[in-house]
Amino acid sequence: MPNSQHIITDFDHALTSLKSEVLKMAAHTRHNLERAIQSLLTRNLELANSVIADDDEVDELERAVDKQGMDLLVKYHPMATDLRFVVSSMKISNNLERISDHATNIAKRAKKIMSSAEMPEINLVEPLYTLADQLLRDAISSYSDGNSALGASLHARDKELDRLHHEVTAQYGLRIEETENRSHDYVHLIFVVRSLERVGDLASNIGEDSVYLDQAKDLRHTSSKARARQL
Repeated sequence: MPNSQHIITDFDHALTSLKSEVLKMAAHTRHNLERAIQSLLTRNLELANSVIADDDEVDELERAVDKQGMDLLVKYHPMATDLRFVVSSMKISNNLERISDHATNIAKRAKKIMSSAEMPEINLVEPLYTLADQLLRDAISSYSDGNSALGASLHARDKELDRLHHEVTAQYGLRIEETENRSHDYVHLIFVVRSLERVGDLASNIGEDSVYLDQAKDLRHTSSKARARQL
């Protein structure tokens, strides 16, 4: 029968492995989003196809995280901080999988847009991607580094992405009214910026999970001012 020290060592290794899988998944997800946007901006069909093909890898990583998390819960019955870590890691992997799905959707719409002539208005997408990627990067850091203040800050910062989303969507809506033969392409772009707006929301969710992990505080449905007071 294994001694208690052996069990503790195995438990620590299992927690480390779980975190490693989540961070590997985060790296793949962020890379997929970057390539999806690049395929759109540069009209690179090969890049778009690679994003679509690689989404399965992120799905596999999510399944691996879920299995490791459930194994930890069943085998070790973690409590307090360790329990929050397992639960938060599993929730974060779900949000990462959803972000990767949005990257795949962007790549698919990029392929459809490539079948038509170039559109200078595609460049309006780039500032939204920059903000969304910054939010995602900081969300990952808040989990990796245990930085609850950084995680809590994402909700307020996501408001700028929301503002840009509404602004760019309105501009594409005007193009639809003005241009009969390219309306379907502008609709694709509206869905692209919608996906980027959702990436910001999901990154904010990851930040909230990181706060819960570090501080045992649930920030859902909490205003930005109240968030600041709680931390």
